[in-house]
Amino acid sequence: MKVAQLGSGTPEIAVVAGVHGDEPCGVRAVERLLDERPAVKRPVKLIVANEKALERQVRFVDEDLNRAFPGDPDAKTHEAELASELVNELDDCLAFSMHSTQSHAEPFAIVNEITERATELCPQLPVAAMVETSMFAEGRLFSAAQTIEVECGLQGTETAAENADRLTRAFLTAVGALPGDTVQRDLPVFRLTDVIQKEQADTYEVFVDNFTKVPAGDPFAAADGETQIADEAFYPILMSSNGYEDVFGYTAEKLDILTTQPIAD
Repeated sequence: MKVAQLGSGTPEIAVVAGVHGDEPCGVRAVERLLDERPAVKRPVKLIVANEKALERQVRFVDEDLNRAFPGDPDAKTHEAELASELVNELDDCLAFSMHSTQSHAEPFAIVNEITERATELCPQLPVAAMVETSMFAEGRLFSAAQTIEVECGLQGTETAAENADRLTRAFLTAVGALPGDTVQRDLPVFRLTDVIQKEQADTYEVFVDNFTKVPAGDPFAAADGETQIADEAFYPILMSSNGYEDVFGYTAEKLDILTTQPIAD
């Protein structure tokens, strides 16, 4: 794990990249900050987490780091030990953790709970939605540290790396670490409700778009040509034919739209 810092003092803000070794977009954003060394108004801790997996260009070495928290300093797996080290580094910090996905090109934010801090910060980020994932947070960084997670775009793309840089700077501006102003935007809010299981098959198809409502009775996916039909309406999140080994993605409900406050005349 690589740990660096911008500014002097004890950081209360941390930027985390490289939780998964096959998602290098956030690492690019951290490296650019380290190259530029911008003047900050409050100290920021910069972390590249799973260096071993990044070097091997694999998601993880022994187990998924984002399912291994809070970890164990005496663990026998690389990721469980690393999880414990990362939790210690993030003590008393708000973490901004960057990921990428095979399911959706447009960035979106993921939070464990819809807190006042989340509703304040996420509309200031260049994201299309905020997703609450409390029912599925076990073992994730959320469960061990205050975290706002972002999916920066499609895994391995230059666009995801550019988005990661833009998202990081917007976050650091929103928390007062970088000077300047952010752009407030209306933001739809979703909550994950269930996992869409994927049976073992040779071919998989997905017929729906993420964040677009699927009416009850509509087909949404197929495994080896066997179509799955929606029993009730839902919004698909992280839905793809090849993103996860055993699930297509998640069902979600739409909770709200966070709206920007109009400026008084």
